[in-house]
Amino acid sequence: MDLPRESSLLRIFMGEGEKINGRPAYEVIVMKARELNMAGATVLRGILGFGRTSRIKSAKVLEMSSDLPVVIEIVDTEDKLNNFLPIIEKMHMGGLVTLEKANVIHYKSETK
Repeated sequence: MDLPRESSLLRIFMGEGEKINGRPAYEVIVMKARELNMAGATVLRGILGFGRTSRIKSAKVLEMSSDLPVVIEIVDTEDKLNNFLPIIEKMHMGGLVTLEKANVIHYKSETK
């Protein structure tokens, strides 16, 4: 699959403890993106953050949170991501979803 230089980046910010049907929400979202042949998805685990409630979530030992921040990034064409948004909405989870333009500079398979 090739990606046009002018693509888009979907970011989903949520807590690590967010669940969809008993499974981690980030896992459900990435598997759905893969099923729909999205160009790529990555889950990033944060060490510190806060969201709508302003409650700090930290990886510090003395303040260990069981719900650290997680960011899911999915890159593809704007059309494919816009078609994916209603699927995300139906998952009824907490968090923040953003969509922005992305200039794809390099998108190649790993060489071995």
